[in-house]
Amino acid sequence: MNRIVVPAAEGRAIPVAKGKRVRVTTPAGHQAADFFAYNADDLNEWLSPMHTWVTTRSIKPKPGDQLLSRFRRPMLTLREDSAGGCHDMLIAACDQARYAQFGHAAPHRSCAANLAEAMAGLGHTIAVTPQPVNFFTNTHVEADGALISPPNPVAPGSHVELEALMNLIVVVSSCPFDLKIPGWTINAGGGVTELWVDAG
Repeated sequence: MNRIVVPAAEGRAIPVAKGKRVRVTTPAGHQAADFFAYNADDLNEWLSPMHTWVTTRSIKPKPGDQLLSRFRRPMLTLREDSAGGCHDMLIAACDQARYAQFGHAAPHRSCAANLAEAMAGLGHTIAVTPQPVNFFTNTHVEADGALISPPNPVAPGSHVELEALMNLIVVVSSCPFDLKIPGWTINAGGGVTELWVDAG
């Protein structure tokens, strides 16, 4: 596998051929990884957590689960998870509008911008920001339906490994969210750090 370092608060796009694997690691622990995937032969087909959880009957991806596209076609299989299932498929990618809602008016890096920049680096223009799979993200739905995302407990060196079921372009964003919002701290407890992506 070839290693790509995703710097803190940035994103990278990586082609992954059918049958190959991609591993995402949080070397320092706790860092949320927004994970997007596109059919390399048709960018109108992208990974869809919503279509996936209807099939798996779970809002947390587990080893053996197939992750589906918005056309309900298998795109990836989750093969390994050393993060104890601490993942999320509910939170939309952060964007400038979210930061403004939290009172941060100044420009701030975001997963939506990281996706667009990473795909632009391969010559692609993205008009829609799909819902990502947020690996290493400690989201809970409370009994009353409340959604919280407290500090991430994932240990240093934790990883997930997925197998591509079609030719893909995957994008991994080191989520830049660092606002100390009660019940919504995500990365804020330990700061934003780099990710490693091994593919091949």
